[in-house]
Amino acid sequence: MAAIHITDIEAAINHWRSRAPSPDGITLAPEVRALAEVYALMVYRHQDEAAEDRWPPQALAAWRAWYDTTPDTPCIAICSTSQGDDLCKGCGRTVDEVRCWPAMAPAQKRMVWRRITLEHKAWRFNRYAERVAPQASVEPVVSPPSA
Repeated sequence: MAAIHITDIEAAINHWRSRAPSPDGITLAPEVRALAEVYALMVYRHQDEAAEDRWPPQALAAWRAWYDTTPDTPCIAICSTSQGDDLCKGCGRTVDEVRCWPAMAPAQKRMVWRRITLEHKAWRFNRYAERVAPQASVEPVVSPPSA
């Protein structure tokens, strides 16, 4: 069973806090409360990762719902592993990670995402960063009515 890093729990908590903000500054949404319990125990125990098989079902469900909102693959459609490289220049994954990606569990995928993000060497982070940048929405310009 793969472990989930504390930064992913923080991201999931922030996701749920933005989706279900506290109405009074005190009350937490059920998803935030479930994730916060796991987070607090990790901080108390000085842990960076927690095995997902030890999570309460509500916390795991909240984390997986957040995970479903993230990009599934780091691929930017420039795969150098198909040219014989052991490590893809485009996304930073190894040949085995690229090959086994569809069968990997969400926590395993997030571990790979964390590694390639920390390494920050793949083209997705520099040369071709525009391929993964969120597209800015263009608001139509509305002219004020003429008087």
